[in-house]
Amino acid sequence: MQLKIMPKKKHLSAGGVPLILFLCQMISALDVPLDLVQPPTITQQSPKDYIIDPRENIVIQCEAKGKPPPSFSWTRNGTHFDIDKDPLVTMKPGSGTLVINIMSEGKAETYEGVYQCTARNERGAAVSNNIVVRPSRSPLWTKERLEPIVLQNGQSLVLPCRPPIGLPPAIIFWMDNSFQRLPQSERVSQGLNGDLYFSNVLPEDTREDYICYARFNHTQTIQQKQPISLKVISVDELNDTIAANLSDTEFYGAKSSKERPPTFLTPEGNESHKEELRGNVLSLECIAEGLPTPIIYWIKEDGMLPANRTFYRNFKKTLQITHVSEADSGNYQCIAKNALGAVHHTISVTVKAAPYWIVAPQNLVLSPGENGTLICRANGNPKPRISWLTNGVPIEIALDDPSRKIDGDTIIFSNVQESSSAVYQCNASNKYGYLLANAFVNVLAEPPRILTSANTLYQVIANRPALLDCAFFGSPMPTIEWFKGTKGSALHEDIYVLHDNGTLEIPVAQKDSTGTYTCVARNKLGMAKNEVHLEIKDPTRIIKQPEYAVVQRGSKVSFECRVKHDHTLIPTIMWLKDNGELPNDERFSTDKDHLVVSDVKDDDGGTYTCTANTTLDSASASAVLRVVDVPNPPFDLELTNQLDKSVQLTWTPGDDNNSPITKFIIEYEDAMHDAGLWRHQAEVSGTQTTAQLKLSPYVNYSFRVMAENSIGRSMPSEASEQYLTKAAEPDQNPMAVEGLGTEPDNLVITWKPLNGFQSNGPGLQYKVSWRQKDGDDEWTSVVVANVSKYIVSGTPTFVPYLIKVQALNDVGFAPEPAAVMGHSGEDLPMVAPGNVRVSVVNSTLAEVHWDPVPPKSVRGHLQGYRIYYWKTQSSSKRNRRHIEKKILTFQGTKTHGMLPGLQPYSHYALNVRVVNGKGEGPASTDRGFHTPEGVPSAPSSLKIVNPTLDSLTLEWDPPSHPNGILTEYILQYQPINSTHELGPLVDLKIPANKTRWTLKNLNFSTRYKFYFYAQTSVGPGSQITEEAITTVDEAMASRQVDIATQGWFIGLMCAVALLILILLIVCFIRRNKGGKYPVKEKEDAHADPEIQPMKEDDGTFGEYSDAEDHKPLKKGSRTPSDRTVKKEDSDDSLVDYGEGVNGQFNEDGSFIGQYSGKKEKEPAEGNESSEAPSPVNAMNSFV
Repeated sequence: MQLKIMPKKKHLSAGGVPLILFLCQMISALDVPLDLVQPPTITQQSPKDYIIDPRENIVIQCEAKGKPPPSFSWTRNGTHFDIDKDPLVTMKPGSGTLVINIMSEGKAETYEGVYQCTARNERGAAVSNNIVVRPSRSPLWTKERLEPIVLQNGQSLVLPCRPPIGLPPAIIFWMDNSFQRLPQSERVSQGLNGDLYFSNVLPEDTREDYICYARFNHTQTIQQKQPISLKVISVDELNDTIAANLSDTEFYGAKSSKERPPTFLTPEGNESHKEELRGNVLSLECIAEGLPTPIIYWIKEDGMLPANRTFYRNFKKTLQITHVSEADSGNYQCIAKNALGAVHHTISVTVKAAPYWIVAPQNLVLSPGENGTLICRANGNPKPRISWLTNGVPIEIALDDPSRKIDGDTIIFSNVQESSSAVYQCNASNKYGYLLANAFVNVLAEPPRILTSANTLYQVIANRPALLDCAFFGSPMPTIEWFKGTKGSALHEDIYVLHDNGTLEIPVAQKDSTGTYTCVARNKLGMAKNEVHLEIKDPTRIIKQPEYAVVQRGSKVSFECRVKHDHTLIPTIMWLKDNGELPNDERFSTDKDHLVVSDVKDDDGGTYTCTANTTLDSASASAVLRVVDVPNPPFDLELTNQLDKSVQLTWTPGDDNNSPITKFIIEYEDAMHDAGLWRHQAEVSGTQTTAQLKLSPYVNYSFRVMAENSIGRSMPSEASEQYLTKAAEPDQNPMAVEGLGTEPDNLVITWKPLNGFQSNGPGLQYKVSWRQKDGDDEWTSVVVANVSKYIVSGTPTFVPYLIKVQALNDVGFAPEPAAVMGHSGEDLPMVAPGNVRVSVVNSTLAEVHWDPVPPKSVRGHLQGYRIYYWKTQSSSKRNRRHIEKKILTFQGTKTHGMLPGLQPYSHYALNVRVVNGKGEGPASTDRGFHTPEGVPSAPSSLKIVNPTLDSLTLEWDPPSHPNGILTEYILQYQPINSTHELGPLVDLKIPANKTRWTLKNLNFSTRYKFYFYAQTSVGPGSQITEEAITTVDEAMASRQVDIATQGWFIGLMCAVALLILILLIVCFIRRNKGGKYPVKEKEDAHADPEIQPMKEDDGTFGEYSDAEDHKPLKKGSRTPSDRTVKKEDSDDSLVDYGEGVNGQFNEDGSFIGQYSGKKEKEPAEGNESSEAPSPVNAMNSFV
């Protein structure tokens, strides 16, 4: 289905307002190309009401188009205006515009009148509106004598302006002699008529230069009324003035200056009427007088005021409604109200209407034989009268045309011919105005033509409407079809919209809308087509928008704006601040994606907008920058309500710098006692600006205030004025009062003195009082200066005293202080503890008990008991040393204690003493005790000397702490093979008096590990370990070397090496397949049993446990778990097991790979590791 011209579609919402405006232009009257014959059309004319400047030439415009070009003529006041007879009047060439030269001679008033232009050619005549030409006028005020006005305070007043009538009407305003506008308010305001209204006058209204000015904009002139003098006086002054100057003064008003309810100054009465034309601005005014000043309210009876068109002016005294229509007619009520009453006035509003178009006639292009209509439909109030003219002549008297028929506001044409061409005028008029429209009927026979340029390129953003233009003309009216692509079919209306002027609309263009579109216009006389091209672009989007930022003043802020756009469009990035340009400041810098503001200032706060513009679209995003900082310091500190012990501090907050103040901190300075030192006084919430401060006597106060917000604390304010409070007696006594003797016969009384702030007055002193607590003595007192100590001499030893220290100054005493208890000086205790008993718990611990001493014998504060103990000698009579006493102190009244860390099998002695603050008392009688035997320590040393082929000699030193009588030594040893596995363990007991022992019948060239410890009757002590190796027989080694040089032996060893290599390969293959190869069993079959280490029944060596078990390891490595093997014994080299071992390896390294002396870590699959005899041992097996 082809898409042909159809009525206007309702698809305009997709494009928004710009699309609507565009389509409104597209569906306007059909334009005939200027190369075709057509009747005249008025294209430009002067306004109907044409006010001219009398100082300039008069230009009355009239422009028209047509083919052939039209000729022009004018009428003035309804008769032909012959411009050739007036030398001052000329017509512009090719135009109907008149130019009247009045600047050289003549007056503008001569050419006042009603002008009308006619443009005519062979196809018809078009006429202009009736143009009323009037020169502007700015007349002067008439001379008048204005008397001074004297009013009583509170009376109402109207100062009349009454400007001269000008053309156009003047703009009125009131100013003084200095050309300064007079201030206006709810009390004083200017009415719509230009008068100045005072609801009530005040003394400040007195002045002599109330001047009304009239400005005539058309002539750019201002006219001035004579100044008016006003004097506002009291009642008494008014009476005197009337009596003295009645003949020279005009007295306004007779109303009392007392308070009164409102009355209206304008309009008068309770009702009035207002008429306004449709489309104008309706202005209603009510101005009232009264005391106090009335407030004006507006309502509409039986309706609501239109929300979007209602405005209040002149302090709500004027109600304005814009674009009024008949619906705005009705009763409006203004209400004036004050405290004494209210008054209202009703304004009846009627909205009339000059004619306005419902359907204006449009040019009609028809081909011979076609039919058509001209419609002229208008409305108004009252209803306008419709009249038709043809070529400027009323249709009733024009030549008859059989093709037309008049039916009221419609002319019907049928079977038109070329002679039917004409210009028709429709006139719609009522008492308020008229409308005149020209519309031609042009009868043509023309094949289609397309007026849009060929190959026009349209670029549209995706998902927006695309409008492809196809302006056309033809007669008869062509039909329009659109095609996409070179072989495409006609476009259908389900996706596209074709407008009356041929424009193709794609409501939502997509990427696949890109392509070439062809517009085809057809009528019965022919066909025309045109191609246009459409490209769809990706929209510009801001993918990273600037973000809201809160920064502190002086810092740096960065806004990011990242844009994504079509690659064929180059965007321009622009940054705005508050919808304006960025400040011209080097602190603002921009690059591709960022705006950076350095050293941010308060004025930098606001809304920053990033706008990305391309030739087709734009995108924008905004973010707010809030600049914050610590508050500005408060100011204007003021002290009020100054009392002896309080004052009120008031201040004005500084700027909070966009972060609300949370609290105020108040500090004080005592200029008398601590000048320059500010101390905390109080804190109040951030909403307070006043604080009631408590004060101390005899302080010279200054205050300052700081404000705090979420950013931080402000600088301090300026200091307030100083305020010295009166002196008073101290209100507190010294703290930390103590009584403590330093000698047996004195009492030292100490206290913490008051500071200057606490003294409350001059002459600070202290009254020190004391007496024995348990006696009946009177208080002894002494007054001392401002010190912190007083010593009482001649006191008995360690007696409790009651003590008081009271502050006083020149005004009086502080409150009576509470007594505290102290003691006179201590002396050494007199008695030793008795009945000392010792219980031995074990060989290293004993418990001591004693009886307490009598309390009076302590002669001081009992701090506890002290035990001195020392070792007299060892029971074994060895290790005699210098006697060293040890001390243990037991706090308080405890009468027993434990003595730890004693030496077993030793004699100790001890005594006990009581301790007080002065020192120790006499010692109790020494009490001895004996500790039992314990296990010995490890032997002091163990050395292995004189190694031979089959023996080793051990030498040792006894334990440094035998802790009893040694009964014997225990020696354990076991061999270690080349894979560090341990052999069977051998135990040997050695008499306690020995320090040397030789082991015989050992295997030669074998490493042994030894464990050695001493033993008492209690049990074995700690052990010491050592390792050693027996030597190699030199003769045997010599024979081995000789055998090794024999050829048969070399061949045998090569065969053995080859066999081992084959076995290794087989083993490797089997292991890769998951199997195991028992190399150990085959090697055991060829090994010399005398050379092999001793083994358990299971064929493995035994482990030994760690050193803490004091037992040898079994079934494992010779290295203890705690890694405490001596460094010289941890070498794993095969050299330790005999000389020349390295010389026996094969060159291919196979022997090294399988039989290295170092045991590699292997998976725990049982004891499958084979033990290879050394080459020397292997040779021994063949001897």
